[in-house]
Amino acid sequence: MAQPAAKAAPATPFSSQPHGGGVLLRRPSSPPPPAAALRLGPLFWPWQKVKVGPLSVSPMGFGTWAWGNQLLWGYQESMDSELQECFNLALKNGINLFDTADSYGTGKLNGQSERLLGKFIRECQGPIKSPDDVIIATKFAAYPWRLTSGQFVNACKSSLERLQIDRLGIGQLHWSTANYAPLQERALWDSLVEMYDKGLVRAVGVSNYGPKQLVKIHSYLASRGVPLSSAQVQFSLLSMGDEQMELKTVCDSLGVRLIAYSPLGLGMLTGKYDASNLPNGPRSVLFRQILPGLESLLSCLKSIADRKGKTMSQVRVFLSAERLWSDPN
Repeated sequence: MAQPAAKAAPATPFSSQPHGGGVLLRRPSSPPPPAAALRLGPLFWPWQKVKVGPLSVSPMGFGTWAWGNQLLWGYQESMDSELQECFNLALKNGINLFDTADSYGTGKLNGQSERLLGKFIRECQGPIKSPDDVIIATKFAAYPWRLTSGQFVNACKSSLERLQIDRLGIGQLHWSTANYAPLQERALWDSLVEMYDKGLVRAVGVSNYGPKQLVKIHSYLASRGVPLSSAQVQFSLLSMGDEQMELKTVCDSLGVRLIAYSPLGLGMLTGKYDASNLPNGPRSVLFRQILPGLESLLSCLKSIADRKGKTMSQVRVFLSAERLWSDPN
């Protein structure tokens, strides 16, 4: 991938998000970046765009899992003004892809992430000239009471109401039910077809699908005349296993855009936490178990960050992106 002339990459809010909610996009069949990863030169620039089906999006996106989630992320409504500043800063730095879900938000705040995102778009004083300038990708939860394609289509319409927009950039299935409710899985697939045919979404995608199931849904949607544009998977220095690599290869072969979520490992890779400084809530249990085994990795990455004058989060996101952009062979 061609590199621009030497110039410091502009800072973006995604390099320092504590929850690692940024999104990195894998370019299908792309050439590998320069081999010297420790140069920490830019793999892409925010104002560059890549294709997700018919959409042109920034190579890095903005995840909003934390918005409205009091249990896991400690969200409070008093944070909204700061979140809006982050949103505006993202747009200013060329980010136009924002990922959310109808299940983001806890208790009475269910759907809060979508409501906030829609509000921030409407109130933005920045570079938004038309609704299509901001690409919203939302995910529909496979709740056990959603049994028919019509119920999932209604979920899509509810998301549009919360966002106060006419159509989504990408409508995504949040997870597959093939392993525990195979009959529901077909309703999920049919709902994507109906959303696409009705013009409720500009593109369709999936999240948390394995390689084999991805091939199946890609084939089914193709038989219905609907292209599968994207597939989300957790991808970071802590989750680069065989299944992620196989999914990456399958996406390349099918021409499906791979979207990586949680590149900072729920915050474990930010360098801000240790055994004496754990996050509040359920994450503290997970961090207490895993962080001791990451001491060598975190120490090594801190050394790289110090030498290169970068934050630890920037180093981790860079290395995840470099792996995604590497030659699959």
